[in-house]
Amino acid sequence: MAMKGDVSIEIDYEKYKGDGVWDGLKGYITNSKLKATAIVENYKHLWQIEKAFRMSKTDLRIRPIYHRLADRIEAHICISFAAYAIYKDLERVLYKEKSPLSVKKAAEHTQNMYQILATLPESKKQSSILLKMNDEQNHLINIMAKYY
Repeated sequence: MAMKGDVSIEIDYEKYKGDGVWDGLKGYITNSKLKATAIVENYKHLWQIEKAFRMSKTDLRIRPIYHRLADRIEAHICISFAAYAIYKDLERVLYKEKSPLSVKKAAEHTQNMYQILATLPESKKQSSILLKMNDEQNHLINIMAKYY
């Protein structure tokens, strides 16, 4: 669509000035029965909910869901939620330990960690051996050993 002919644009300065009284104010509309202070306090945490949704779509790959049966869809979401809970717990532990690793970096370091389970022939005793880890992987193992 193209505009033809003379075009005139005007600014309604009365509306512009009237709108200025709202600058710096923030309003909340809700159907909640919570007190105003509780609504404002809960709204401050909205970014965490939005972050969780972004993470569920990207890092945890909850979407797309290619299942069509209800129990498979529920299982997919349940596994994704469990992964999110593990992610948040790892985030908490790394923060508590003041680790230089982010959760994303920690996950990357676990991608190439290998372990063998050896059984000694005479004693039949099994031993678990972690294979050649770098400093970051050792750091991560030491932190996890404290909590799990």
